[in-house]
Amino acid sequence: MMKTNIVAATVVLLGLIGLGTDAQESKPKGKNPQLEVGNKIPDFTLKDDSGKDFKVSNYIGKKKLVIYFYPKDESSVCTKEACAFRDSYEEFKSTDAMIIGINSGTVQSHADFKKHHNLPFTLLSDPDNKVLKMFGVKDVMFLTGRETFLVDLDGKVVFKFKGMLKGDEHASSVLAFLKKK
Repeated sequence: MMKTNIVAATVVLLGLIGLGTDAQESKPKGKNPQLEVGNKIPDFTLKDDSGKDFKVSNYIGKKKLVIYFYPKDESSVCTKEACAFRDSYEEFKSTDAMIIGINSGTVQSHADFKKHHNLPFTLLSDPDNKVLKMFGVKDVMFLTGRETFLVDLDGKVVFKFKGMLKGDEHASSVLAFLKKK
């Protein structure tokens, strides 16, 4: 009986902290509502891994955007996630999609991470997590969230994937969605 209660409580807790794997169908709440499928993404400008300004509106209408938020450069799950995007980079390119990774790390941290793992895509520095909050990505315990958004040519979210401990599944899930379109 005690084991059943512990298992049930664990399942509820995991659901509450967002360790699920798919888009959630929650309604936007508060001042940082979650972007849902069908919502337009906000316009933003951040520094890229070479210190240059990256303005997302310069790419809307030109490329599909795969925007993924991750907690930290060089952490185990984040490295698996980045390398999964790297390993399927050519497949993403063939679907006319551009990959963009975002977290609060510095430009230098991103440049080092990119070089260390031969990442062929853009990493953006969001030092105050302003863009993360604009997208409504929620913290999980003491870490910033891990969530990926696929944005169409009109600047609208067409697919979301959320899985805090499933970093390597973000690339495969988005790619599977792109390929079935």
